[in-house]
Amino acid sequence: QVQLVESGGGLVQAGGSLRLSCAAAEIMFSIYDLGWYHQVPGKQRELVAAITSSGSIDYADFVKGRFTISRDNSKNTVYLQMNSLKPEDTAVYYCNAKRGFYNVNYWGRGTQVTVSS
Repeated sequence: QVQLVESGGGLVQAGGSLRLSCAAAEIMFSIYDLGWYHQVPGKQRELVAAITSSGSIDYADFVKGRFTISRDNSKNTVYLQMNSLKPEDTAVYYCNAKRGFYNVNYWGRGTQVTVSS
């Protein structure tokens, strides 16, 4: 059973920063496309940032210039550095690892990020 484990969420004031981490011991991150998604109650889960196995990066427009995704394959970990946080960034953040060609898709349980105004 593959388990992605997120950490680093919490409560922060607007303008502050948080760094999320996601690790998994059971799979080799280097061959997976990795991503961070967020979800607020009543809305669909949406992509925040993604980094492919080859290192290509994509961001949602609402986080460009504020968030940075990175990966450390030697530690089997993906990070999301979140700066200049806004109250509208408040959500549960989920880590995702996938290999689309093989129809393999794993999710973490999520970590709560709350940004106060």
